[in-house]
Amino acid sequence: MSETTKQSTPRSKSLARPSWVLAAAAALLLVSSPGCKKAAAPEPLVTVQAARPVQGPIAEQISADAILAPIEQAAIAPKISAPVKHLYVARGSKVRKGQLLVELENADLSAAAMDNKGSLEAAQAAYATTTKAQVPEDTLKAESDLASAKANLDLNQSIVNSRKQLFAEGAIPGRDLDTAQAALVQAQAAYDAASKHLESLRSVSHEAALKAARGQLTSAEGKYNGAAAQVNYSEIRSPIDGVVTDCPLFAGETAAAGAPLITVMDTSVLLAKTHIGQRLAQQLKAGDEASVSVPGVADPVGAKVSLVSPALDPGSTTVEVWLKIDNKTGKLKVGTPVKVSITGKTVAQAWKVPDSAIQTSNDGSKTVMVVGSDGAAHSKPVTLGIDDGTDVQVTGGLTPTDMVITTGAYGLDEGTKVQIAPAPAGGGNN
Repeated sequence: MSETTKQSTPRSKSLARPSWVLAAAAALLLVSSPGCKKAAAPEPLVTVQAARPVQGPIAEQISADAILAPIEQAAIAPKISAPVKHLYVARGSKVRKGQLLVELENADLSAAAMDNKGSLEAAQAAYATTTKAQVPEDTLKAESDLASAKANLDLNQSIVNSRKQLFAEGAIPGRDLDTAQAALVQAQAAYDAASKHLESLRSVSHEAALKAARGQLTSAEGKYNGAAAQVNYSEIRSPIDGVVTDCPLFAGETAAAGAPLITVMDTSVLLAKTHIGQRLAQQLKAGDEASVSVPGVADPVGAKVSLVSPALDPGSTTVEVWLKIDNKTGKLKVGTPVKVSITGKTVAQAWKVPDSAIQTSNDGSKTVMVVGSDGAAHSKPVTLGIDDGTDVQVTGGLTPTDMVITTGAYGLDEGTKVQIAPAPAGGGNN
């Protein structure tokens, strides 16, 4: 009984084995049989986003870095060296043109101006005396002397004439005629001298006296004006409307002549100064619209081109361009580095596609991938125009009906089967 049992156990195992062995063999036979082929797997589809070119306005956006600068600035330096007597403003003070900002010590200058003022008044009095009294008096005396000499000459001439007649009649001796003729000669000499003296006073002496008096007066005026100017130099006034941005000295410290003492800037309008390539600058003119992105300010600030330099910068061969920005609120700060974007060339009706659709070949040529009627991606060379940073103008290579792949074209092989995903709500070209 026990032997029968021991023999039946291995027998049952040998009968059970063929069930899985036969199954494996059948499977292997199926696979290896030349008459049985494996079913081909369907080619996978690549999901992309695509859109047709759209027509509309496009403008080139010229971007560059810039620095904000004030519309006006004055670094005021005194013309004299003197201690600071009074400071009437501080950093941040708003000032008006002509307002007194700083006063320097000027007691010595005021004294010198007073002394020169006295000299000026004395010169004015001397000039008045010379022109209104002395010169006219000398002229009147010379005229009187000439008249007297003329009268004496006429008298002696009549005496000589009378004695000549009497001498001819034998009424007087010749000695009396000679005496009268000698007196006539002396009278003539006195008249000639008086005439020359008057002429000299009128033509030379009078003019020289006036010039001398005028010269002394002019010299006194010059000295006084110079002394008064020195006093004025001690008063530092603002040449512009603006705000004080720097005031390095305190009362009692000495201000050096020629060294900036106080700086005033007009920040109601700021200038964003930048340099742009010559080709792009040729498109710009004063009044063109622009925007400025300022660090810490959420939205770009509006601006306008105020200057396009007529000459190239000799170092960088670029063109300096200024943008004018309203800053009446004082929100923007001088010296801030900013990004500027200027609207350049504009096309009113351009065919355009998103920037993301453009691919650049190794040789620099531009292409796009389009979805053909066979549902596959195909490369098309294109020529481009204006790029505004979002869309780009296509001037050749596409038709309005082409379905351009805008997202997912990178790395696609020619002829790859694609399926177009729905465009995100509110985005993309239609």
